Amino acid sequence: MCGITGIFAFTEHGKNILSQTSAATYSLRKRGPDGEGLFFHNNVALGHRRLKIIDTSDNASQPMNDSSERFTIVFNGEIFNFKELRKGLLAKGVKLKSESDTEVLLNLFVLEKEKCLEKLDGEFAFAIYDKKDASLFLARDRFGIKPLYYFADADKFIFGSEMKAVLAYGVPKQIDEASLQTYLHLNYIPSPNSIFKGVNKFPSASFAKIKNSEFGIQSYYEINSQPIKLNYEKAESQLKNLLESSVRQRMISDVPLGCFLSGGIDSSIISTIASQNTKHLKTFSIGYKDEKYFDETSFANLVAKKIKSEHTVFSLSNDDLFSNLHSVLDSIDEPFADSSALAVHLLSKQTQKHVKVALSGDGADELFGGYNKHAAELKARKGGLASSLVKSSKSILKTLPKSRNTKVGNKIRQLQKFSEGLDMNSKERYWKWAGFSNENVLIKNQKEYKERKDEILKYVSDDFDSVLYSDVKLVLENDMLVKVDRMSMDNSLEVRVPFLDHKIVDFAFSLPSEFKIDQKKSKKILKDAFRKELPVEILSRRKQGFEVPLLKWFRTELKFIITDDLLNEKLVKEQNLFDGLEIKKLIAQLFSNNPDDSVAKIWALIVFQHWWKKHYA
Repeated sequence: MCGITGIFAFTEHGKNILSQTSAATYSLRKRGPDGEGLFFHNNVALGHRRLKIIDTSDNASQPMNDSSERFTIVFNGEIFNFKELRKGLLAKGVKLKSESDTEVLLNLFVLEKEKCLEKLDGEFAFAIYDKKDASLFLARDRFGIKPLYYFADADKFIFGSEMKAVLAYGVPKQIDEASLQTYLHLNYIPSPNSIFKGVNKFPSASFAKIKNSEFGIQSYYEINSQPIKLNYEKAESQLKNLLESSVRQRMISDVPLGCFLSGGIDSSIISTIASQNTKHLKTFSIGYKDEKYFDETSFANLVAKKIKSEHTVFSLSNDDLFSNLHSVLDSIDEPFADSSALAVHLLSKQTQKHVKVALSGDGADELFGGYNKHAAELKARKGGLASSLVKSSKSILKTLPKSRNTKVGNKIRQLQKFSEGLDMNSKERYWKWAGFSNENVLIKNQKEYKERKDEILKYVSDDFDSVLYSDVKLVLENDMLVKVDRMSMDNSLEVRVPFLDHKIVDFAFSLPSEFKIDQKKSKKILKDAFRKELPVEILSRRKQGFEVPLLKWFRTELKFIITDDLLNEKLVKEQNLFDGLEIKKLIAQLFSNNPDDSVAKIWALIVFQHWWKKHYA
């Protein structure tokens, strides 16, 4: 994995900022601490920061030219089937000087242009400049595993792996209030928008050609949900084979590799398969000394013992978490308030001391119906006595104390959210259960916000799989993958996601929804496919999120930040962005005996305010 950036100037004014490519490239140094490369030609500049994973020699350095020196590539990611593709190139007489996937990708593009994308099995974002054609080609992987931002105006086209690289060219920083409104509901900003007007996220599964100040983005892949005729047992077997193949491919590395092992079903499956393909697998998990309710290390230890991995538990105190809080906030380019990013950051920071590559279980929940909200959605659609009882208890549930930080309080919170969702149609219910706010904290630009909301919800229908599909497009791409990429790459650690091999994704969506989830079991076929390999305790445990103890901090160490600093009345009034009365209500609820989801809402505001001060104060 690496960091890439570049600029294609259309005018003399645009050419005047080509020199900023050096600063933009340097801003990505944590993504690639092993080397830096720059390329300049006429009105184009490219920059690359390298994290050495495959072919660690200088022959694989970037920017890389093909043998004719007509084409130049900067590439972030990995092509997992590059060895197979390499054989095909050699058979056609292509001469290669390295053992890298970068050179394979470049030469495959030279021969097949955008058609090469259909052959790639990987996670990537790359740009290729064609000197002869005076054009720039960009592409991003099928599910948005690797990030790519861009900015375009009449003078130039700019791109970068992170927002900070794009901003290094001096682009305007005007807050997009519709993005802010969406952020306050979801705790992240969905693609293609960003917090700044004019700065966009390049769509996943897409490519573009920039030439003569014109470009159009095109899609090259869509999930294949064509039903296949397999009985349950054969589907189990095929899923298992696909996952085993995916993990094997993603274990290709010229540097030490390990696995994240949380103790959940997904990482346990990935670690189990990986252990069958190496003699000394290293696995890593994070635990909380002071917060037993959030600690999952006992389950991770069970799996590690069964697969005989070399397991390391990073047991953290609240002080450990708190001491890293500001460094995590400082690393965030645009507001992103999934609080588990702090835990992922610390896990990545510690893991990187042992390996340079880690496999994770991300993606399985979205593909196979693993979230609690999926079980709730199924119940809401099926109805029945239990749903009727919860619905009739709505008024009582409203009066009971709710909190994510206790088992009972969290259950009451979930039941109330479920009861409220029962009165909604499938689209509104999806939106409510995907977010946290009641949509009234930000009062400006409601029209554009609602248009974006409608666009996000366009996939939700009466088909249950539409919920999973929407989660792949919304939650997975914009929350889960962003969290893992930013937090791992901030620590120069590459993370690979075997569940997001496109063959697995296509297969999952070709299965009947009842193979994946029913009224008794979530991720049904996934659990059944690996039932013999996993401890029974892992198979039977309930889903638990990767939480951090925010409520305790807000009431102790972080209280002054809320009341006297980031959310003080004077600052909120000067910003003229928020409804100050709503913020007062949130703060009052936070310090009451019924905090409910005010913790997540306050956290979103703190993250935004910290970010805002960095850019505007």
